[in-house]
Amino acid sequence: MLRLTEIKLPLDHAEGAILSAICQRLGVAASEVLNHSIYRRSFDARKKSAITLIYSLDVEVVNEAALLDRCKGDPHIKPTPDTTYKFVAKAPADLTSRPVVIGTGPCGLFAGLVLAQMGFRPIVLERGKAVRERTKDTWGLWRQGKLNPDSNVQFGEGGAGTFSDGKLYSQIKDPQHHGRKVLEEFVKAGAPEEILFINKPHIGTFRLVSMVEKMRANIFELGGEVRFGAKVDEIDIERDAAGNGQVRGVVLADGERIAAEHVVLAVGHSARDTFQMLFDQGVYIEAKPFSIGVRIEHPQSLIDRARFGPSAGHPLLGAADYKLVHHCANGRTAYSFCMCPGGTVVAATSEPGRVVTNGMSQYSRAERNANSGIVVDISPEVDYPGHPLAGIEFQRQWESAAFVAGGGTYSAPTQRVGDFLKGQPSVAPGAVDPSYTPGVHWTDLSLCLPPFVVAALREALPAFDKQIHGFAMDDAVMTGVETRTSSPIRIKRGDDLQSINTRGLYPAGEGAGYAGGILSAGVDGIKIAEAVARGMLKMA
Repeated sequence: MLRLTEIKLPLDHAEGAILSAICQRLGVAASEVLNHSIYRRSFDARKKSAITLIYSLDVEVVNEAALLDRCKGDPHIKPTPDTTYKFVAKAPADLTSRPVVIGTGPCGLFAGLVLAQMGFRPIVLERGKAVRERTKDTWGLWRQGKLNPDSNVQFGEGGAGTFSDGKLYSQIKDPQHHGRKVLEEFVKAGAPEEILFINKPHIGTFRLVSMVEKMRANIFELGGEVRFGAKVDEIDIERDAAGNGQVRGVVLADGERIAAEHVVLAVGHSARDTFQMLFDQGVYIEAKPFSIGVRIEHPQSLIDRARFGPSAGHPLLGAADYKLVHHCANGRTAYSFCMCPGGTVVAATSEPGRVVTNGMSQYSRAERNANSGIVVDISPEVDYPGHPLAGIEFQRQWESAAFVAGGGTYSAPTQRVGDFLKGQPSVAPGAVDPSYTPGVHWTDLSLCLPPFVVAALREALPAFDKQIHGFAMDDAVMTGVETRTSSPIRIKRGDDLQSINTRGLYPAGEGAGYAGGILSAGVDGIKIAEAVARGMLKMA
């Protein structure tokens, strides 16, 4: 099999154009091409009047060896690499110890699944509810303003990524093909096969719900278990005089103790009580940078026209996204974050008396508005120095201010861009209706953002308008606050992926500071499962 790259064709190419391009590239007749499939498809939209599709293709031909020899000088014709995921271990039949995985976000889910596939029969613990029950609780906040602190956008089966755009792309390096493993498992669980080859795959919330259920069922079928309402209140750790520890088990909120010497900590970026518990127990934690800002909404049609010109609305292009960065005069960087084409802004708090926003899309990305976080970088050294958990209090400060600015009912503080740039409060919407539920309160967002963030955003928005005409339109909507861009802490781990001062504890995923999205979190979960397997086999 051959891998052909950089095959460029017009957006509306004919059905047989791919085969013709293969024949032209290889210098063969169509009869010599036995089979071909798309490995990757992306597009180049820099020339809006002539958008180009770019293919990587896997091709089976007659006399492959001779053809490879003839084309050996062409960097775009190579043997198809083996991208099959290979398990690093298999549990022995007499292994009596079982690993524990805390959390069922994408990291914990893949850690549990791969451990189960290797025969280690993991016990997966989730403080929240199964995904469908969790969805009902989440809608309770969105529709009725009722928050369940243990079952919401942040907590419950599927993790925070369940209520998002379901993006499945990342910039991580992946020589062991962990990312391919993540995508293939998602397809097995019901994701569309196109996520294996399109450049920026996504799934959307509703599809993720049923996929998560199927992956959980697979863990059970392979001898593992998943327990809901199982909040871990304590990690049982033996420490020596030097402060180095060994995990011996976990203690649940109901008092049950589960013995385990290998515990995966995949709790997500909002498990603040768990971070405090770990700190109190002497687990090494350090503060980490994150960002803070707002969600901004525009008509999706505006973004489509700006990105695709006359090709806006083409089915192969879908709803357009964007990625924006501006380096501000005050030394900060403002940038777009978690852009959700054709989506909605959602309530994402996990604590009473606080307002947090996030973005969500369905697979169709068919809603009227585009939304994205527009956030500003902050750092422990400058903005929350002095304590490893100080970033949590920084988040809480502005989330509480947003609750007050929103009227104290989980409505979110909202302002039109034109008013924000003029420094005056908004009193009503313009041409763009905000999508946030349970509702919005028109106000002045400077009441719930640090002054340096306000200054950075006021500088960045006109700069972004030069890249996407209309971005700073008066009636675009800004809703606050976006504070959960990433974890405010890192639970530092060594080369063996265990905590640097607590053996048997495997910090994982976004919450531990080692991932940033569904795909990278899933990849980290697989790597952690491999590390646990190696550790357990040494123990055995």
